Amino acid sequence: MAKQDYKQLLNELDRDKLPKHIGFIMDGNGRWAKKRNKPHLYGHRAGVKSLRQVVELGVELKLQYLTFYAFSTENWSRPESEVKGLLWLLKDQLKKEIPELMEQNIYAQFIGTSIGLEKNYWNEVSSLVAQTHKNTGMIVNFAFNYGGRLEIIEGFKKFMSMNPDKWDKLTPEDFGNYLWTAGQPDPDLIIRTSGEKRLSNFLLWQSAYAEIYITETLWPDFDKTEMIKALLDYASRDRRFGGRKE
Repeated sequence: MAKQDYKQLLNELDRDKLPKHIGFIMDGNGRWAKKRNKPHLYGHRAGVKSLRQVVELGVELKLQYLTFYAFSTENWSRPESEVKGLLWLLKDQLKKEIPELMEQNIYAQFIGTSIGLEKNYWNEVSSLVAQTHKNTGMIVNFAFNYGGRLEIIEGFKKFMSMNPDKWDKLTPEDFGNYLWTAGQPDPDLIIRTSGEKRLSNFLLWQSAYAEIYITETLWPDFDKTEMIKALLDYASRDRRFGGRKE
């Protein structure tokens, strides 16, 4: 049934009204696992399948940028066993997905900081995504060890180190060139699963005028059908960016 709904909804989609950049706050893995009397890592594993479906649909629709909130700077406060499991899962799944990323011509990268990560671990995962850096298709960002406030601070530090005498010349338009998403358009759409209504320190600067779509669906249940529902909702909105038509 879900597959049939997906194809039906796909026909309703106006390809001229698709967002260029979509951010995903993948929430609800723990609650999904708890409903099944399983540990949190079980839910995170299930969530990988949803991520794969979204990427597949992104390729099919020729979307340009997807950013997934994979691990936040605040996630270090979770139980040690869960943190270790998350880090292992990310590396393990990345190894498995590299051949598919290469076949689909996807450019994958991390946005975030290496602070707190073991050097060998950071080097290993960085070398994995580097294999995709000659690809020219859709760009997939993994916001990993990422925090929006930290990104803004680091961006300002970078600007000051490169332009120590021009701090009073900095403009909002220029500042984007010093963020971890430099060179990419701001997200048009932020999708958050599990019904929570907050950004949780995700792409704070870049999301100033992003459309926000909240769904009660838990991330492991978020499939292509749910993704198209979000895109249909986005296409129905009137984006004014603070202006107003006469």
